[in-house]
Amino acid sequence: MKKVTLLILDGFGVGAMEDCKTVKPEDMEANTYRSICETVDLKIPNLQRLGLEKIADGTGVPIAAHGKSNLAHYGADTYMGHQELMGSKPGRPQERLMKDIAPGLKEALEANEYKVEYPIEGVPVLLVEGSVVIGDNLESQLGNIINVVCDLNQITFEDACEIGKVVRSNVDTSRVIVFGNTTTSTEIILSTVQEKNPGQWGVDSPKAKVYGPGYHVLHLGYGVDSTKQLAYLAEKKGLPVFRIGKTADVIQAGGYADGVVETKEVLHHFQDKYNTTKEEALFLVNVQETDLAGHKEDSTWYKEVLEEVDRFLAAFIPTLGKEELLIITADHGNDPTIGHSNHTREQTPILVVGEGISPVDLGTRDTMADIAATIAEYLDVEQPEFGESFLKLM
Repeated sequence: MKKVTLLILDGFGVGAMEDCKTVKPEDMEANTYRSICETVDLKIPNLQRLGLEKIADGTGVPIAAHGKSNLAHYGADTYMGHQELMGSKPGRPQERLMKDIAPGLKEALEANEYKVEYPIEGVPVLLVEGSVVIGDNLESQLGNIINVVCDLNQITFEDACEIGKVVRSNVDTSRVIVFGNTTTSTEIILSTVQEKNPGQWGVDSPKAKVYGPGYHVLHLGYGVDSTKQLAYLAEKKGLPVFRIGKTADVIQAGGYADGVVETKEVLHHFQDKYNTTKEEALFLVNVQETDLAGHKEDSTWYKEVLEEVDRFLAAFIPTLGKEELLIITADHGNDPTIGHSNHTREQTPILVVGEGISPVDLGTRDTMADIAATIAEYLDVEQPEFGESFLKLM
């Protein structure tokens, strides 16, 4: 019975991409793993024994298939990283701010018979149907994301998503995020609108009271077709797909989804579902607190999360049964010592564990989509649109 787990240590990079010189020069010295090792006493013997040390600096004798991957998506983005991990080749987005695109979005929405207005004089933020606020994302890289923030007391999430799709089709930013809750209101949402950087206007989402129980979210990526991704193709074949952690938010699928954040809970929920699933299945598990620690520039927190995962792996790996596969990777870097709190453009580790898997060197892959192609071949499902399987190498 084939069961595959993709365990994503969010933001756990192993060294800057060569193209940082031109793409993200501020990340040229980034190396999340090494930076943590140099600032705190990191104890992750199981990950290191699997092959992490070999990947990082060529030392040790790995017991798992091991390698690393370049990022094919532009920048260093959680959402785009996960789309790449599912077998997509995301398009290169453009940086846009509402101050430049609001008039065109207003026209496009009105052409679709929506009522659209500027709720705050002189501010490039749109209010649609009196319940949906469209503005710049203030939590990501400048110009990277447009937010569609909803008062779900006034509009259904499904209807809000239709508005988001119109926005998506008329803007070429990396992402359009549709999200909302019944715990807020249009008035509260509008009261938090602010200018974070010159010309960057949007909703302060934490202050807008949209996060927490009842939160709904849909990420719409640029150049992404979920019907050509691993998760969709696995479900098309009839395999259950479990999305645990941030994968519940950023990977589109129809099966089990639990956006739990705390690492202990992520691993507990995964273990429970894994143990009770008696059929072929795909588990997509994201440990998000590594990324959060990077954003907070907190090496100690990062260390604690990694050590929690390492202890879990020490107990979990020996229980892997015949035809059960575990792949450990990341989606980008988030070096807590680099001098800024944003994601870092780094290569990501690949560690593969399972019966019959040889501890071969997988080299440096051109794209993280190779992981999706490998899993698809192993599970005998249709290949995703991008990526080259390394299954035969193992």
